[in-house]
Amino acid sequence: MQYQNIVEGKFLDRPNRFIAHVEIRGKVETVHVKNTGRCKELLLPGVKVYLEKSGNPNRKTAYDLVAVEKAGLGLVNIDSQAPNQVVAEWLSRFSFQKLKPEYVFSDSRVDFYMERDESLPEAFWEYGEREERNGKEQRVENIRMQHQEILNVSGNIRKYLLEVKGCTLERDGIGYFPDAPTERGVKHLRELTKAIQEGYIAILAFVIAMPKVSMVYPNVETHKAFGDALEEARQAGVKILYLPCTVTKEGMWISS
Repeated sequence: MQYQNIVEGKFLDRPNRFIAHVEIRGKVETVHVKNTGRCKELLLPGVKVYLEKSGNPNRKTAYDLVAVEKAGLGLVNIDSQAPNQVVAEWLSRFSFQKLKPEYVFSDSRVDFYMERDESLPEAFWEYGEREERNGKEQRVENIRMQHQEILNVSGNIRKYLLEVKGCTLERDGIGYFPDAPTERGVKHLRELTKAIQEGYIAILAFVIAMPKVSMVYPNVETHKAFGDALEEARQAGVKILYLPCTVTKEGMWISS
């Protein structure tokens, strides 16, 4: 995922969830914050931030704040739309017969629905596959990740539901989610648990939008109900993926 027209600025303050004041080239600008979460550990007065300049002259704000430099850690992408975009790019590398975003399941929308032939490995994230890059076929080496094989099958086609959560909160090298209470997140976990009972392969993917972090724990201090729902989902068979990312000021992608 790539941004266009990135500029550097100095964060000043955040009057509400949607806007912030940033100094850009000596001028104070009101900018849009592409994350309604708290981000209080990141958006500190004086920190270096990166913004994408909009090409729409009719917008009220000319810039979107997309990334923050955190001391001792590095660049953290806080764009709440980025996790789904990088997962969509990552999933496109694999051999799915169907890949549909924003899939309606029960009374929710799940981020991705996929279908895959049974002859292919069920745990697609554990293995590299053939892919086309610049017209030349390459063989991606088997990539082992810390997950178990999936055993669920459904006829000749395996059906997957995948929900994405972006993680930007870090403490002592560990990622935590959420950074604010999320009843929506709890609901999504309940839906994934229900999907297991209906024969789907259900996956929760944490997109780790920062360097030096490879694991995410539930932030039970902020929202114990999410931690409880996550454990219930895990016990029911929902697969939990941790997807570390490479983050630059120009973009972000899943590392491997």
